[in-house]
Amino acid sequence: MIMGAASSTVYYNLKMRHPTLNMPVIDYDLALLFQPMLMLGISVGVTFNVIFPTGSSPSSSSSSSSWMMVIPGTSTRAFIKGVETWRKETVMKKEAAQLLETSHQNDSSAVAYRPLPGGPAAAANIQMGPLKMQSDDINLMPSQAAAAMVCAPRKDYLLLLFVWVAFLAVQIIKTFARTCSLEYWILNALQLPIAASVTLYEAASLYSGRRVILSRGKQDMKWKIHQLFLYCCCGILAGIVGGLLGLGGGFILGPLFLELGVPPQVASATSTFAMAFSSSMSVIQYYILGRFPVPYAVYFIILATIAAFTGQHVVRRLIMLLGRASLIIFILALTIFVSAISLVIVCCRWCGIANMIKKLETKDYMGFESLCYR
Repeated sequence: MIMGAASSTVYYNLKMRHPTLNMPVIDYDLALLFQPMLMLGISVGVTFNVIFPTGSSPSSSSSSSSWMMVIPGTSTRAFIKGVETWRKETVMKKEAAQLLETSHQNDSSAVAYRPLPGGPAAAANIQMGPLKMQSDDINLMPSQAAAAMVCAPRKDYLLLLFVWVAFLAVQIIKTFARTCSLEYWILNALQLPIAASVTLYEAASLYSGRRVILSRGKQDMKWKIHQLFLYCCCGILAGIVGGLLGLGGGFILGPLFLELGVPPQVASATSTFAMAFSSSMSVIQYYILGRFPVPYAVYFIILATIAAFTGQHVVRRLIMLLGRASLIIFILALTIFVSAISLVIVCCRWCGIANMIKKLETKDYMGFESLCYR
């Protein structure tokens, strides 16, 4: 489902522009920083899924429980961020109305106005009428923006594709190695330098200033080493959650991108773009392990694709109509919250208490499974 929804959403967003800047809505520098670590986390999460027993014993239920402890904090933080963005949009709307009224009173033909970075440019251009945006204010470093438009995406595409193909090659070659043999562990270990090399390249470029997160606009940001390290750890955590529980790393990446000062449209598009790579790799790994029911998967992929296209179209129309990009943040917070509730229900009814009681009655083994004898 996640792969179908992510792939269709990426296809939809490829033709979309940044709400205020002359650049794509997907921030490829941001994706390049997180995608390799996300892929690495997927491999770790899939391995954990093999080790944790089916049904749920204390080991597997504890993984779901630990994630349920993380989700409320993420959802709450996203909701607070949505409220903050809503208030900023309200202030900007009032300022726009006052400037429009002043322009009519002074009989001036145009008034300079700086839109809220999170607001949709299309709606702004339609609703503001004579109000014109100052290109000097909203376009950060025109030469860098132009370079990002022409050169950077192509290079970033190649790097992102390199990581995905390298991980795919490792997974395919692993099928010819005996499980838990020396060759098996060497191939598994190769994923670490593949992911680390690309992430370190992007992190070093951001730290030195050779690259910048252009989607932030004029909000200058001086990257620190511990900050970059923390973000890489968040990328691995998001991947582990995606590979282990199948929830998708967007629940972590989305709120994290918002905290970086990225507009909601860009945060949603970029996190989904990174998830398209990781979710497809997760599908491949589960298929190789023989844990991928193709008929069910095809049905859910089709269903998720249709739902994603419909959701993208409806949300984009609502943002253009209301002029509030904060709707994306509220939808994200609601989705995370509903996922937490669903996990509680599933864990309690099917994979938690009931199965643990049955295993206790029959004195079944309730520990971890062996990765070498699966």
